[in-house]
Amino acid sequence: MSEFSRGIRGAVVRPEDAEYESARRVYNADIDRRPLLIVQCAGAADVVHCVNYARENKLLIAVRGGGHSAPGFGTCDGGIVIDLSRMRSVRVDPERRTAKVEGGCTWGDVDRATHPFGLATPGGIISTTGVGGLTTGGGFGYLSRRYGLACDNLISADVVTADGQIRTANADRNADLFWAIRGGGGNFGIAVSIEFRLHPVTQLYAGPILYPLEQAAGVLRLFRDFMRDAPREVNAFFAFLIVPPGPPFPESLHGKTVCAIMCACTGDVGKAEIVTKPLREFGPPLLALPHPMPYPFLQSLFDGLLPPGLHHYWKADFMRELTDEAIAEHVKFGPRIPTVNSAVHIYAMDGAVQDVGANETAFAYRDVRFVHIIAAVTPDPATLPLYRDWTQQYWAALHPYSAGGAYVNFLMEEGEQRIASSYLGNRERLAAIKAKYDPLNIFRVNQNIQPAK
Repeated sequence: MSEFSRGIRGAVVRPEDAEYESARRVYNADIDRRPLLIVQCAGAADVVHCVNYARENKLLIAVRGGGHSAPGFGTCDGGIVIDLSRMRSVRVDPERRTAKVEGGCTWGDVDRATHPFGLATPGGIISTTGVGGLTTGGGFGYLSRRYGLACDNLISADVVTADGQIRTANADRNADLFWAIRGGGGNFGIAVSIEFRLHPVTQLYAGPILYPLEQAAGVLRLFRDFMRDAPREVNAFFAFLIVPPGPPFPESLHGKTVCAIMCACTGDVGKAEIVTKPLREFGPPLLALPHPMPYPFLQSLFDGLLPPGLHHYWKADFMRELTDEAIAEHVKFGPRIPTVNSAVHIYAMDGAVQDVGANETAFAYRDVRFVHIIAAVTPDPATLPLYRDWTQQYWAALHPYSAGGAYVNFLMEEGEQRIASSYLGNRERLAAIKAKYDPLNIFRVNQNIQPAK
């Protein structure tokens, strides 16, 4: 063990160390695992050393970037956690409009580096989310209707594969690996460096519009129909939520369960105000808060509601259409959202996302219009079983209207068939690429794709 530690430039944390308890914690406090080693890597060489050591000693590997994995894939029992959180550099090339990002970066790290140049790339809606995990699972966010998924903006990645080699994956080198990591998750290696294409983004016209619960069916139909014709500069998602106690919300709404449409529009603010006017006038709403704001501010709006240490349980599905039957189920279950930290979100998945063919990347669901997530989140672990039941019943009522699979970054541990259904016709090709780069399935603490036999 001491010989292993001498090969590490970062920090090696063992169970007997004072910092072990804090180092082993992950975002979802419902996950309680005890790894044999936690290695806080200082660079790619440390990652290579860890992969070789784990392979040679038949140790389970868990990879932690931002640590936001709801099923707890950033940790394991009895194995080695390869923690990338010290690897946080971002290099922006404003002339080429690219950013080279280390594997431990969060989206907040990326936004802080790119925003001074008036640039950004699609990256979720929570700034503390890890870049690598979100991107390799597909990655959608506020900018996706205009600029596609995070994986669609991936130019190149340096990946440590199961044999301990660092392979560059792009359109010209290891193109099969490049195809697989754009949606196939962490099955094929550890992305220690990722290069993104950037786009001109500074301020957005953004913010929530709140409506009373009794208008939920009408608001859901409004959202569906509005997004069908909305220009790509306009993104929005529907939500059931409990209004947080604090600004910018008036005290009269604190703790009140409502439905909402969250807007995020790039481009001209005046045009955005005109286009979104039907959303602000419907009802009328309880409160309309869209206004110009910097992109990094928008990206961090929900960070305070979702700090580390809460207990999470999620269910999700893709929807080709938001049918009236599905809307009826949302109206039945959504108002029972249990806590201010919980979320029921329906995201639009059209626009630029559909410009890419289903077989062009591992991310296969390019013909759906929506994806929903039902996330029960609570600070009290004793309440999670009850909230989990609500989540499962809600999801079961909606699933008959789904496209069959789900966004893999929203899946819990739900079994091999559920994973397979989330890749459609790309599943066999992914299994073949897995067999090439990880035939022993060393990288299996993930939404695992078994290597082809």
